[in-house]
Amino acid sequence: MAEFGAHLTSTGGDNQPSIFEVLAQENLMSSLRPAVKYACRILAEKKPDKLGWLYAYCDETYTVLDFIIQSYYLKTYSASFAENFYGMKRESVEKVKAKIATNLPKQKQYLSVLYLVIVPYVKMKFDQLFEKLRQQVADGFHSSKTLMSRLCRLFVCVYPYVHMTWEGTMLTYQLMYMFGKQPWHTPFIQLAGVQLKNLTEEDLNNQNSEGTSSHVQPTSWIQWLMYIANKLLGGVAISLSTGLSVGVFFLQFLEWWYASDRSTMASVTSLPIPDPPQKIDDSSISSKSNVCPLCNKVRTNDTALSVSGFVFCYVCIYKFVKQHNCCPITSYPARTEHLVKLYSAGS
Repeated sequence: MAEFGAHLTSTGGDNQPSIFEVLAQENLMSSLRPAVKYACRILAEKKPDKLGWLYAYCDETYTVLDFIIQSYYLKTYSASFAENFYGMKRESVEKVKAKIATNLPKQKQYLSVLYLVIVPYVKMKFDQLFEKLRQQVADGFHSSKTLMSRLCRLFVCVYPYVHMTWEGTMLTYQLMYMFGKQPWHTPFIQLAGVQLKNLTEEDLNNQNSEGTSSHVQPTSWIQWLMYIANKLLGGVAISLSTGLSVGVFFLQFLEWWYASDRSTMASVTSLPIPDPPQKIDDSSISSKSNVCPLCNKVRTNDTALSVSGFVFCYVCIYKFVKQHNCCPITSYPARTEHLVKLYSAGS
């Protein structure tokens, strides 16, 4: 059994990383996004007037930072940040076949950035859109026969199969890579026209010599502007990458701290009861317990607003909170996240 699985951890004669190494470098970047999002949320809560946009556009902020870092690492080390962190590099398929060790060509760098940064961002946005539309379709928001409603229902029906094809393709590539049937562990590595290789001692020496070598001084003002811009972008990329390198070692600590903070947080029942609202207009509230205070009809899809405790129809309270950002009865500030669906015992 050990002999059968020995090839899974060996790099082989072609200096190819093992399946565990390539999966580790992929998991590294996937674990950094929640950490960055958590940091953005903490900053936004500290100064919501100045840094509130940081959490609202957290995905875009992470994508821009990721674009800068990956572009710098691909240009300097011929590898992404995570690949370089785990001692790997990217080589052009043509150079691998010719057994020539050179830096990654510009075209391969652009394709690598596209598949490392842009494609995951687009896929994440499609996932978020699917979850949003699926909830809206289930609540009856797109039941009309308009073109937009039909497109939304079609997207909700088709996208799960697209996602299944995506995940199935990824799994197939990883299995074929693990058993040595092909040199690519994802289709994007193949589409970029590169292969992953382990760094050799010669590669490390070349990186050190390139870092200490002197550059040609610019002569014209245009070259000076380009030189300064490259230096600034390089400095930003180095700062970000250094911060990420250090942050990786503290990532598990942050996750532990966050989990510990949540587990030791006082329960809602232990908090003091808030003061009642100064004035409640109860003239529109029906005495019947199954009537919605907004539409004055028998409730459908019962939903409670957690900030006040009143129960409404889901569609009624969702539209009201979305427009007014408060409870219609108590005027307490509220958001759609405060809506809690209620289910009967037989459902």
